[in-house]
Amino acid sequence: MLDIENTLDSSATEDALEEIVMGLIINSGQARSVAYGALKKAKEGDFVTARSLMEQSREALNEAHKIQTRLIGDDQGLGKTKVNLVLVHAQDHLMTSMLARELVTELIDLHEKIK
Repeated sequence: MLDIENTLDSSATEDALEEIVMGLIINSGQARSVAYGALKKAKEGDFVTARSLMEQSREALNEAHKIQTRLIGDDQGLGKTKVNLVLVHAQDHLMTSMLARELVTELIDLHEKIK
């Protein structure tokens, strides 16, 4: 896992920011990927595994959200954090993963009701 505390406290060198951004992308991507794996299991009727995978997805998303929250706190709305295309891309990954998890949760519930 990314050591967000030490990385941000050493204040935003480009390498540190890149590491933080990669943490957002990796954790967000993991959350989305595992959620879609859960949906596949739900389609197969394996709801126990689907729920377990959704918990793993939640944990990965929580890690990404911690990174995002720390970035926001560090910036304090003052523009301290250098915003670049990769950071915007990472934020897009996070928001897309959050939406995917919400939708997959609903789809799993529907599959369970149908079965």
